[in-house]
Amino acid sequence: MNPSVTSSKKKGRVSLSNVAALLMATSLAGQLLGFLRTKLVNANFPTTGPHSTDAYFAAFNVPDLFFYTIAAGALGVAFMPVLADRLAKNDRKGMWELSNSLMNFLAILMAIVGVIILIFARPLIHYVVAPGLSPAQTSTAANIMRLIAFNPFLFMVSGILNASQQALGRFFFYAIAPLFYNVSIIISIYLFKNNIGLVGLGIGALAGGILQLGIVILGLWKIGYSWKPRIKWKSPGFHSILRNLPPRSLDQGMDQIENIVETHIASGLGSGNITFYDNAFILSTAPILLIGTAISTAAFPRLNNRLSSGRPDLFRKDFLMVIRAMIWISAPLVVLCYFCRGYLARLIYAHGSPQIATIFGFLTLAIFFRIMYAIISRWFYARMDTKTPMFVSIFTIGLNVFLAITLSRPSNYGVDGLAMAQSIVALVEVLILSTIMLHRDHKLFDVAFWSGVWRIMSVTGFSVVASFIMISLYPLGINDKGIFTLGGKLLLISGVTFIVHIGVSSLFDLEEVRPVINRIRKIVLTPVKINF
Repeated sequence: MNPSVTSSKKKGRVSLSNVAALLMATSLAGQLLGFLRTKLVNANFPTTGPHSTDAYFAAFNVPDLFFYTIAAGALGVAFMPVLADRLAKNDRKGMWELSNSLMNFLAILMAIVGVIILIFARPLIHYVVAPGLSPAQTSTAANIMRLIAFNPFLFMVSGILNASQQALGRFFFYAIAPLFYNVSIIISIYLFKNNIGLVGLGIGALAGGILQLGIVILGLWKIGYSWKPRIKWKSPGFHSILRNLPPRSLDQGMDQIENIVETHIASGLGSGNITFYDNAFILSTAPILLIGTAISTAAFPRLNNRLSSGRPDLFRKDFLMVIRAMIWISAPLVVLCYFCRGYLARLIYAHGSPQIATIFGFLTLAIFFRIMYAIISRWFYARMDTKTPMFVSIFTIGLNVFLAITLSRPSNYGVDGLAMAQSIVALVEVLILSTIMLHRDHKLFDVAFWSGVWRIMSVTGFSVVASFIMISLYPLGINDKGIFTLGGKLLLISGVTFIVHIGVSSLFDLEEVRPVINRIRKIVLTPVKINF
């Protein structure tokens, strides 16, 4: 073998740690850009009146519903395993045929969806999403929805091409492409705020979808992909995708239906409430994505491997290790979210809104249980069970609708009731799935696990005290504005809280803190080589 060729191949490989670092960095960047996008929309457009931001937030509900229900479900559990199977057999031709078949099939569906949204945008806004909007707001929301009617189509194509590139070990374009979507909307704020106003954000979103797809297409260079207008209806792999698609799609679609119901209710509670609730909800999704989704996604292949290797004992051990680690990480974060809710609300909504802070405070419980759901759902997916989470989701969406309608009545809690319903339902969903897990594996939640959880909760008590003391020393002032003032206080409060959490965890000898302590010792105690 030619040594230069071997060396070249080795140089061409990217380590798993480097890929993980890239994805985490771009995910964080995406969250920050999404936060900045919402902050700038709030700062440049009014919350009430005929040009209210309520119209902007309402317009995205229906397109998001169809993308997450039809396309995203296929790109997750249904598509990726079949794609990986083709690649494992070194069948690149079959892989591209499968990608083309799925893309063409979904393209037909998403094109039909786009036409329906384009034609019926106004009645969808008026009767389904936000009947409480004024005629002018309804018109604005409908125009934005028409502009983004085919964004689900663009995102679907991007997603399938991204999945194919990931299977081949290409992650760079997949990682950076979503950043351009947020950047495009941010640019559109300044391009259109003084002429066509909020409708210009629809143009920015459409341009962002096209730009994102263009970046993904660049990643196809030299990997041998060639699009062909055909669908291999008789392919076993394609049949497998179609079988697995409905349960996963319905499961994902439940969350989007829930969002539409909440927007529908919020629109009837007065002008500005859609904006207030959406801002609080955006704040709540960031920790769920950065902790719940990131860690559970990283752990999923290992859990799959344990079961495929016939080691349910190691599957159980790894699952409990991961869920304990997620509890340990998320507990102080939820504490910070609750105590710093006013600071975060002021950051995302520069004009200041106690309503956003109140809503976000009620959502903090949902943050914790949504993070737990991210790994608990993987327990079922690893066992090839997509139906159980789906059936539980159907029940909980019904419960959420009932609670949201009941609790959000003006005579009860108003828009705050929507957040209360979210937290209650998140708790119920985790309890139901955990009960089913324990029924199927009686050895799952043993005494050692509950002892560890109890110790983590005990440590979290010190974190609560630390956060309370810090916000007492550095309270939110009425004139506190800007990233440096608010960000500086948040950084100080967060830093002290996490230092206390790590320090007390070390004193309690929690196994979750050992990797952190070892890394700190390595950084602090490793001598630096100085060459003279």
